[in-house]
Amino acid sequence: MITLPPLYPLKFSPILKEKVWGGNKLQKLFHKTAKGNVGESWEISGVEDSISEIANGPLKGHTLNWILKNYKEKLVGEKVYQEFGNQFPLLFKFIDAREDLSVQVHPDDFLAKERHNSFGKTEMWYILNVENDSKLIVGFNKEINQKQYVHYLSKGKITEILNTIPINKDDAFVLKPGTVHAIGAGVLLAEIQQTSDITYRIYDWDRPDTNGQMRALHTDLALGAIKFNQSNSKIAYSPVKNSPSLISTTDFFTVNKLVLSKNYIRNLKDIPSFTVYMCIEGNAVLESDDFSEEIKMGETILIPAQLPELKFSTNSASFLEVYIP
Repeated sequence: MITLPPLYPLKFSPILKEKVWGGNKLQKLFHKTAKGNVGESWEISGVEDSISEIANGPLKGHTLNWILKNYKEKLVGEKVYQEFGNQFPLLFKFIDAREDLSVQVHPDDFLAKERHNSFGKTEMWYILNVENDSKLIVGFNKEINQKQYVHYLSKGKITEILNTIPINKDDAFVLKPGTVHAIGAGVLLAEIQQTSDITYRIYDWDRPDTNGQMRALHTDLALGAIKFNQSNSKIAYSPVKNSPSLISTTDFFTVNKLVLSKNYIRNLKDIPSFTVYMCIEGNAVLESDDFSEEIKMGETILIPAQLPELKFSTNSASFLEVYIP
């Protein structure tokens, strides 16, 4: 029988994705090691073909799937393990859009299960950096039904009905499945989402991909997924220093902002799942029992569910704190 080492705060090697719309901010600002136009850094992923690998401590080199299978509820929490088993339920990314992303939509759980035997995709965006006049596309700019939508799309005029939103650093958005959306050029953001890689591409600005080919559109699939009555996705929140401040909670995840100006002890006993910290400013040393790990801006760390508290040593650091309610 194999004796497993005790769990500790886990860092993972980022999985970097080159994209036709990607830039170099993940390398410049977050010191990710990569060449080319990197659009996404998958920080923690259980998506098939993109499984994260542990980068620190005694379990270094093992995959997320391996530790989930071996540690079960000790890693993710009893309730989460009962619901999801050996499938890690969330996906964490940093995204750098040098150019506009495609206009797209994601299916909900029911449709994704029926079509792809997958989870749907509820996601949250937290804006980390913007250039002049950076924007998002979220939903439509007027009331519209399916027939009108098809008319605009068929005439090549889809952009005339899209809702374009100017944005600022620290804005937050929750995008429910069925919401037509796109990240605009010049935006760097953190994304928290259900574990799913299903995207229906509606419009791609008539540009070729990195191989010079036009990317496929998913017109019919998207039509069945769009919800034409979605409300505003922007979230109002009020952060305070040295205490977790709620940004948003959904059926799939809760996201707090934690702004620290001094050392801090976070009690995790009442959180029923693992906790993930995405460092969005500054740096800190995190300690749990006899294990300590430094985390810097642009890094992400997973705190196993069985760890009762976490000590932060810092003068200045900000985090997105994520767990499953």
